[in-house]
Amino acid sequence: MNSSQTTLVNQSPAYLEFNFQGKIKKFSLMGDRITFGRAPDVDLTLEGDEWAAISRYHGTLTREGDSYSIYDGVLQGQDHKFSRNGLLCGQRRVGTYQPHLLQDGDELQIGQDPRNLVRLKYINPNAPRRQDSSTISKSISLKNRSLEIGRNPALQGSNLYLDAPVISRRHAIIDNPGQGYVLYDKSTNGIFITRSGKVFKAKNQEKLVDGDLIRIGPYALILKGDELLLEGRGDGLRIDALQLFRKVNRHPEDFWEQVQWFLGQKIPEKISLLNNVSVPLEPGQLVALVGGSGAGKSTLLETLLGIRPVDEGNIYLNSDDLRRNFNIYRTQIGYVPQQDIVHRNLTVTQVLTFAAQLRLPPDTDEAAIAQIVQKTLSIVALSDRPNSLVSQLSGGQLKRVSIAVELLANPKLFFLDEPTSGLDPGLDKKVMELLRDLAKEENRTVALVTHATANITLCDRVAFMGRGGNLCYFGDPSQAIPFFNDFVKSQGHHHELDGFAEIYIELDKPPEENQGIKPEEYCQRCAEFFRNHPSYETYVERQLVPISTSSSGVSSQSPPTVGVQRSTSPNQSPQQATPSPWRQLSVLLQRDIQLVLADKFNLALALLTAPIGIGLITFAIRDREPFILPTDPDPTLAPLALRVLFVFTCAAIWVGLSGSLQTIVREAAIYLRERLVNLGLIPYLGSKVLVLAGLALIQTILMTAVILLGFESPEPQLISWTMGASVTAFLTLLTSGCLGLAVSCFVSNETQANTALPLLLLPQIIFSGVLFTMDGVAKFISWVMLSRWSVGAYGALVNVNEMVPEPQTYPDGTEIPQAFEVTPVYDADWSNLGLNWAILGVHACVYLAIALWRLKQKDTL
Repeated sequence: MNSSQTTLVNQSPAYLEFNFQGKIKKFSLMGDRITFGRAPDVDLTLEGDEWAAISRYHGTLTREGDSYSIYDGVLQGQDHKFSRNGLLCGQRRVGTYQPHLLQDGDELQIGQDPRNLVRLKYINPNAPRRQDSSTISKSISLKNRSLEIGRNPALQGSNLYLDAPVISRRHAIIDNPGQGYVLYDKSTNGIFITRSGKVFKAKNQEKLVDGDLIRIGPYALILKGDELLLEGRGDGLRIDALQLFRKVNRHPEDFWEQVQWFLGQKIPEKISLLNNVSVPLEPGQLVALVGGSGAGKSTLLETLLGIRPVDEGNIYLNSDDLRRNFNIYRTQIGYVPQQDIVHRNLTVTQVLTFAAQLRLPPDTDEAAIAQIVQKTLSIVALSDRPNSLVSQLSGGQLKRVSIAVELLANPKLFFLDEPTSGLDPGLDKKVMELLRDLAKEENRTVALVTHATANITLCDRVAFMGRGGNLCYFGDPSQAIPFFNDFVKSQGHHHELDGFAEIYIELDKPPEENQGIKPEEYCQRCAEFFRNHPSYETYVERQLVPISTSSSGVSSQSPPTVGVQRSTSPNQSPQQATPSPWRQLSVLLQRDIQLVLADKFNLALALLTAPIGIGLITFAIRDREPFILPTDPDPTLAPLALRVLFVFTCAAIWVGLSGSLQTIVREAAIYLRERLVNLGLIPYLGSKVLVLAGLALIQTILMTAVILLGFESPEPQLISWTMGASVTAFLTLLTSGCLGLAVSCFVSNETQANTALPLLLLPQIIFSGVLFTMDGVAKFISWVMLSRWSVGAYGALVNVNEMVPEPQTYPDGTEIPQAFEVTPVYDADWSNLGLNWAILGVHACVYLAIALWRLKQKDTL
């Protein structure tokens, strides 16, 4: 070790500070080329187990004017020794051949696990000062005190203030009641603790152990003795995807093939969606995933996001297995699916306000939410359209509203699926420029899927996916065309590609234009060519951050390869933080009511359809009163009464179904996105049911009013006609609405929902027991029809059986057949009426249980 470079700091204006959990070593920088590591023959040697994350030959500094550049590894003659745990600046890998120019105050890190990483800080008054430099590591004493942690600015100074939207104002308290430190969780989004390799969600009161890694929002803290070390601010999230493979069964070509698969006569063929894909996504980068239809772009995006599994390979987010630890990062990831995740009948401000209320802690007051919404609108350049209806916005503005929804929680990892789809070239460029700014200005990692190639050069990295899920290229967009020209020449072709669009054409050539080679095979050849090309080493291999399963930090004698084993979490994932269901129910209910009121035409139809339909009956039956017993026996009265009651039932079922069949499917994209954040199933479905119940109550009042005005009320048998008819109408409306919600969970789009309406209504008509006698199997089928129980309740209320006259006989003594016979279905007693009402209630509960089950099935995690 060169002793001149380990002298007192004041002998040189520039020095490098190594920090491991508060233990600091400082080295003056005196030479033009300085190496560091744990080996005895480097210039700056760090000895001791605490520096185990540092490789023997870890890095090199070279003088650049008044400052230094730093790069990974040490060159000794012709032998280049590489570090094992990498060298990162803001979670961006410092390369071997692309060094990082240091500025005064720069902080770097070795490793990613906060429990054993080493921080480096560069101090040089003669070098330019980085504007956003701030000390990442911080130590807070816990001795003889209670430490409060949260987003409240009043905590600055004596307590720990953590500034992030997803952190509660009063998030946690650490105290020592006498038997060690205890953490009290006061938050909404939870606290996650890593202890002895296991990750778990902290209980409301959790006893801490020395060495615990505590994650609060994007921040990482470590308990060490009587000190709490702030070791990570979540300023950057990087993704390292290693050797991803995924295959699925291909779709059957026809119905007969599907039958053969079902019977086991033919084994379904597998198709590859991802084939040995490895990519690094670094903070501050805009990454485009491009390729032809069916190339695996969206599959790769959803896999990198953590919502789709892989057959082989792993995705790591800052060294954590993303899928297993998704709950830790759930609030730090933004995702804009291809479908817009906003309600079109709300204003821009309403959309963002409701989204903020659902995603941010409940102690975020209205003023703070309004401020966050205004700031977000400014970021996406929509400050001039806060009160505009979303439906009145242009395509580009609509997409920016979807982006704004995701920016409310200030995520550091941002995924978008086809954000420029359907936009004209000008809007396409504006959206791409916005995404580039989001990546650069806030050090975000932004990845998007796109078909468009006109603005790919705005991206920092581009991934070209080919048929069969093959990664044909990943790297700088400016180097893509030269790479593909190299590949074309390697295949014996003599033409050259001039633009990105020609790459699409080249990779998708039919066999007859490509020497009989199928596109899948051609793309696989391209992927293999890429893995052996210098571009792969530059943009993939050198940028992936290998993290060994041990912390020995032993240097690898060759470049870190994609196959390096990484540390993983245990199989059990930490539990998801669950916000207050009552809070979510309140917000969702307000939003759903606002949506109903915003669509005045459909609201009017929903309220008036049944009353108008019932009112029309009076014109059809003229002066007859179907519910009043005549002085003289009338064999046609009971059938007439049943037909009228049947119309009451059908009108309610029609209105209930038509008003709910589209309720869930039309906001499927919104639901799936909010569910991925923190949305609870019970609050979500509960808000829908409460809105339907409110509408059903108003509809019941209107229906009952028309019934009372249009028909003379029968003599009460069990309960007043007004009360009985109201209860039956309400239960029928609500139950049919619940049936509509259940079906809405199964259909794929609004068109299917509309098509399902006749299919649902016809069995209710046929098996109601009014048009046909229910015998045999039909009797049992009628039990699962809510129409049978609704008509049964109405029939018991008006006592239809009493309307049937005494049997008449022919002169020969045989009984004359009647149009209607007395049946227990319409018995006017409380047991029968109560049974009909109870069965309607059971139907509603069963439909809601089915809806909950189906919604749960849609979860991807």
